[in-house]
Parts: sequence; C-alpha cells; structure tokens
Amino acid sequence: MAQNVISTRTQGAALEGMKDQYADGKEAKVWEAFIGDKNSRTQNYKNFLFGVLGRKGCKRILDVACGTGIDSIMLVEEGFEVVSVDASDKMLKYALKSRWARRRDSAFDKWTIEEANWVTLYDDIEDLVGDGFDAVICLGNSFALLLDNFGDQREQKQALRNFEKCVRPEGFLLIDHRNYDNIIDSGETAAKSIYYNPTHTTDIKTSVLYETVEPALVTLDYLTDLSSDKEDRWVEESQVSEFRLSYYPHRLKVFTHMLEQAFGENSTYKIFGDFRPLGDIETPNFYIHLVEKYSSFF
Repeated sequence: MAQNVISTRTQGAALEGMKDQYADGKEAKVWEAFIGDKNSRTQNYKNFLFGVLGRKGCKRILDVACGTGIDSIMLVEEGFEVVSVDASDKMLKYALKSRWARRRDSAFDKWTIEEANWVTLYDDIEDLVGDGFDAVICLGNSFALLLDNFGDQREQKQALRNFEKCVRPEGFLLIDHRNYDNIIDSGETAAKSIYYNPTHTTDIKTSVLYETVEPALVTLDYLTDLSSDKEDRWVEESQVSEFRLSYYPHRLKVFTHMLEQAFGENSTYKIFGDFRPLGDIETPNFYIHLVEKYSSFF
C-alpha cells in the first residue's frame, strides 16, 4: 500500500487550463539543481533518443516538455532544428538563460523557445508548425503533470490530439510516463531515474489519492540534499529541500488506448520499458511510447 492513501468522492472544483506546479520558482530551482545539466543524462538515454531520431532521419524537433532545456540543448548541439515549449515560465527562464549565454552560436541563436499550454498547443504555435515536425518529444514523466481536472481525461486527450497535429505524416511522437501500475500496487517510487544520474541524494515519498475506488492522483514528495552545491548561494538558506509534485497515474493500457484514439488505428505503435523492448525488464520504472503517424500520401 502507498504510504498515504486518501479516498474522496470527487476531485473538487475543476480548474481551467494547465496548472504550473513550478509557479513559485522554488521547485524550478531545486529541480534544475537536482537533474543537473546535459552531462548528467544517462548514456542509455542518449543512445536511445539519438538512435531513434537518427534512424528516422529527423531534422525538425518539437520538445513540448522543455523545462529547463536540458534535452533541447542536447538536440541543438547535435544539429537538430529545435522548437521548445513549456507551460512554466519559471522553468523556461533557465532555457532562455542558456540560449542567451550561447547566442553567438548560430544554432542556439535559431533555437525557438515559447511558453505554451498543451491543451491549446496547436493554436498557440500554429505558425511554427508549418508542414509538421519530424518528431515531437514529451519525456521525463512530464505528461503526467497534466492532471484530470474534469474526471474524464478530456484535457489529456485534447493534448494528445494537439501533439498529433504537430507531427508530420510519417513523423513520430515519443512520450513516456512512470510505471504507475506498479507505483499504485506497491506504494513506492524508485528514486533512481533512467534519464539522469543525480549528484544529490534524494528520497521520494509516495502518496496515492483515490476517488471512490480508482486512483486519481499520485503525489511525490522529493527530499533532496543540495549541500554539495557550494557555489550556489541559494542552498545556504536550506541544505535539504523538500518539494512536492502531483501526477496523474496513467495506467499502461489506458494510456496506450488514448494514443490510439489520437493517432488512429493505421499508425504504428511501439512500447519500451526503460529503453528496452517491452518484456525484457520485468518491472520497468518508465514506459516509453513511440508512435509513428500514418501517412495517406504515396
């Protein structure tokens, strides 16, 4: 069982749009320090991401979960044309800072960064979509930050439809989520991530909120020791930081079905567990979905 299990009849009043869980700036600061820079990304992740993009011949990439810009920076450095968006201006300020610091590099000067909401994404960036992107990526368990405000997953489904609109025919979407089936069953979340090798000690406390009998929300309390950041004046205020993020617990089968609804039955679907073919790892920490959009043109 989860460490905290709370049952309610409803989820309370619905809120319009996508809530920025990094709005006060503190979480964005701690998260940026916790995940480190592009050099903290695991080699398995880099090999997987660049391997997929290379095999598909991708050039134009839309990173819809830019955050502090780590993945986008890696892509720009590898020569991809990158458009990066995020709903959190507090997170994007780190990406904008990186772009400004390297603005003399033409690749970074051309890097496009915009604030955008997934629920209205296509309308927000329609002028940037053109004929569509070769790939749209949404990684790092980011999509689960979009909560189910109405109880029917309408905003999540709308977001996936917007992602589909941004992908060119024969292009693809790469999107992931934690193994929430296992988190719900075990009540635990692995602190180690397949995406980054954190230099800071972190513990994750897991809580599950149930609406009637169904899990409706997973809350993760991150306890992070930043004492090694001697050059960062911010950590003088508190060597150990605790912050909370709430996620929608996507079941694998349900999420796969939502992708099929957004991209259609003729598109191609593959699922990986921790970057390995599904089934190679008994209980993966993350599921990664690769959806290749169907093309009706011959």
